[in-house]
Amino acid sequence: MSRESATMSIADPKEAKAFLEAHPEMQFFEILYTGLSGVPRGKRLRRHELMPLYENGRFLPSSMLVTDITGRDVEETGFIWEQGDADRVAWPVPGRLAMAPWLGDDVAQVPVSVYETDKTPIDLDPRHVLQRVLDRFATDGLVPVVACELEFFLLDARRDGGGVQIARFPMSGRRPTQHDQYSLEEMAEAAPLLRELWAAADAIGVPLEGAISEYAPGQLEITLKHHADALRAADDAVLYKRALKGVALRHGCEATFMAKPFADMAGSGMHMHVSVNDKAGKNIFASDKPEGEPVLAHAIGGMKALLADSLAIFAPNANSYRRFKANSYAPVAPTWGVNNRTVSFRVPAGAPHTRHIEHRVAGADSTPPLALAALLAAVHYGITNKVDPGPAVVGDGYANAAETGERIPTNWFAAVERFAQSEVLKDYLGERFVRTYSIVKQVEQDRYQSVIPNTDFDWYLRGA
Repeated sequence: MSRESATMSIADPKEAKAFLEAHPEMQFFEILYTGLSGVPRGKRLRRHELMPLYENGRFLPSSMLVTDITGRDVEETGFIWEQGDADRVAWPVPGRLAMAPWLGDDVAQVPVSVYETDKTPIDLDPRHVLQRVLDRFATDGLVPVVACELEFFLLDARRDGGGVQIARFPMSGRRPTQHDQYSLEEMAEAAPLLRELWAAADAIGVPLEGAISEYAPGQLEITLKHHADALRAADDAVLYKRALKGVALRHGCEATFMAKPFADMAGSGMHMHVSVNDKAGKNIFASDKPEGEPVLAHAIGGMKALLADSLAIFAPNANSYRRFKANSYAPVAPTWGVNNRTVSFRVPAGAPHTRHIEHRVAGADSTPPLALAALLAAVHYGITNKVDPGPAVVGDGYANAAETGERIPTNWFAAVERFAQSEVLKDYLGERFVRTYSIVKQVEQDRYQSVIPNTDFDWYLRGA
């Protein structure tokens, strides 16, 4: 398959027909497209509009492909006025039509991907960007196996005086103040919300696993089951984030995947776990050795080599870079280690057949299909080129970073510029995607810088 294309995957109308017959109570259907900034956007359709969606697609404006995180057009991409904001066609993703119980008893949802009118996949759709990378693995007879862990905070849904606060627990009304990691009491307090979330996840076919309280008050983490279909794993992460936000609101909370909502608390990451299967379904990383086979080391070498190039994907927003802080369980250097949570790329302990890598760099605010695409591009690049990752860090990765001076770049503007210039990522993710994503982020940076925060007045008003 050409590197300029991606595999097309459009749902069969029979899926919609069977759903309508099985659920006569469903009256509304939300279609959602998740674009470059990771924010789902779309339409709410009525029951009679579902079959036409599956039979003919649904027209959406090109401007939806290139909005910034606030939903504003980015004219500089050339995708709006120059094209008359022409329509593209959204087609439903196979197997994802499902009830959305947090939206009501008569509401369902289905994610869509965007295509040209001749059904050519649009190379700016994050799902197609990920598929492009997966096609590279398929050509080599390999299948990535991935899973995501997402940390998040529960905040008060209402803001007093414009600030944000950790939410009170639904049962006791108590506002947590301690780190209290792995607290069973916190799990009990959050039980009503979690029960509804797990039920919602089951309804939409998202394999949500266990929950823990994380290393900050009001911070939780829930794991998604590993999957040999990386595209489905990306969809699962997107749908899970949406379901959690909806369920949280029903309990008077706002769930946020913002990377660093509180300066004095831990940030929220999206840890991505990856191994690679061969044609026979065997994990090529599997090994009795804790550090895995040499091919695993090569995959880590690719992660190290492309980390700086990919940071604009893993840390897409200004706030994302506040998370990279020593002794906070977030990484600060492009390091790797075995059974070590102080590095960026961890080889977890486990049975030989489960040997894999945990990529700990991405923030929870990253767009799942793009983060997985960047991660898997690095894995493929490392394996293909047999990249040496250097020695593993033993012990304190934070101290090691301080001694060596090796650091993850933490400048948002430099990260986007580095991404824009990456020839390797242009090859893997697509030249037009890299160019357009960079423009969207550069415009977003200009807009962010144009807002004068209260800190400027607090620090400079009298001193200037």
